[in-house]
Amino acid sequence: MEIIYRNIESLDWVTLTILISLLLLTLSKYLFKGMFSNFIILPFNNKYVTLYNKKGKLLNWFHLLLTLFQLINFSLFIFLVTNILHQESTNNTPVLFFTFLGVLIAYLLIKISLQMINGYVFDSNNLVSGLIFNKISYFNYSSCIAFLANIILTYVLYDSKPVIYVAIFSIILINGIGLVNALRNHQKLISINVFYFILYLCALEIAPIVIIGSYLND
Repeated sequence: MEIIYRNIESLDWVTLTILISLLLLTLSKYLFKGMFSNFIILPFNNKYVTLYNKKGKLLNWFHLLLTLFQLINFSLFIFLVTNILHQESTNNTPVLFFTFLGVLIAYLLIKISLQMINGYVFDSNNLVSGLIFNKISYFNYSSCIAFLANIILTYVLYDSKPVIYVAIFSIILINGIGLVNALRNHQKLISINVFYFILYLCALEIAPIVIIGSYLND
């Protein structure tokens, strides 16, 4: 019998990344069962944001674990999408993944810092912190979609562009629901601080999108 050697592309670091993500999700569920139960139905019931928006807000372990889960999975999703759409074979070199991860972490920290400074300067801390908590919560939830897409794109349908498009649409839809709920939940504060809210949108929400869009077009 002749032995046939097959070259199998190593996915060890991707597998490790997915396992770390699964561990973070499992720890979140095991350590914070009540919060996780409310979180898992977030797009269909805003109870999670309503209950926990005033209980530690951003500085609680459940929120931090899920935010780390979000950053890892969005970075891996962007990495896989980049490889598939540009037909680049870089699965053996996770440098690009860590680059995406570093950029996302820096972007999140800088943006939150600017938002908190904005809230302090214009005396609208409650409004700004509530919006931040709501927005990150929905980003955390939508990262579960990225997590599932990462598994499918890595082990099942590697070159599947429909999986990418469905995942991106689902992520946008979930965060769109979050935006609508945020506006509805804070409509009284927004009506009182309408000028500061418009300034917040222009400076910290719309401007980064315009800058990134301009960069990509160039």
